[in-house]
Amino acid sequence: MNKIFIVAQKEFHDGIRNRWAGAITLIFILMSLGLAYFGSAAAGVLGFSSLESTLVSLASLSVMLVPLIALMLSYNCFVGELEQGTLLLLMTYPISKAQLLLGKFVGQASIITLASALGFGLPAVIICLISDVDVPVVLTAFSQFIILASLLGWVFIALAYIISVSVTEKSKAAGLALIAWFLSVLVFDLLLMAILVASDGNINQTLVPFLLWVNPTDVFRILVYTVIEADRYSGVLQIATHGADGTAYLIIVMLLWVTLPLLGSWWIFNRKELSE
Repeated sequence: MNKIFIVAQKEFHDGIRNRWAGAITLIFILMSLGLAYFGSAAAGVLGFSSLESTLVSLASLSVMLVPLIALMLSYNCFVGELEQGTLLLLMTYPISKAQLLLGKFVGQASIITLASALGFGLPAVIICLISDVDVPVVLTAFSQFIILASLLGWVFIALAYIISVSVTEKSKAAGLALIAWFLSVLVFDLLLMAILVASDGNINQTLVPFLLWVNPTDVFRILVYTVIEADRYSGVLQIATHGADGTAYLIIVMLLWVTLPLLGSWWIFNRKELSE
């Protein structure tokens, strides 16, 4: 465990020195404040309008940005060190590949979590100070959103590791990371919509939740809608969760989306010849 912590500490400090944490935090702060203040501008209203509309807008934007940031943060985690020769050096130390992988994940997951906590937490505090809102409700909802946004980032860090341990060139890893983002954020929902339209609504409704669970960004979005009890998405929530009790299944699905890619990364990394 101490070795994992040492690697995690190094990854976290490297992220801070590369100003990744600061850049991510600034993006999240601007995103949160902008949507909170200007979210109702189309209706001719400026200022914080409602918690539901703000978090729904944040969820939609987070689906675009958080996976991209996580992938760009982690895609060269292993292949970059392999190209530089430092990965071979690391493997000469008394540390297993599993400990190295977990240490890197904990360090980079900490960067995403810290950036989410500061980036979304500070705007929540500002909203509470300058607006007439129910402070406990706003802080609770934003805290839950921070946890879910962090979890989404962890998912794509784990997916980036599969890419990073599978290739031998950073350029290939970068290309595959962008393809993964494009497929999960843009293409998947379009394909799912096309399937639903083509079936004229005759598709088995018990199959729909599982189709949504295939994409972690959809699971994240539905979890946010569940947390804020968004009335206008009640139909989607019922289909995706099989009712209120199904929310626990969505959390389990997200945790599986973190665990399984990490296990896959470890399996590939363990079989990989580092001298290639």
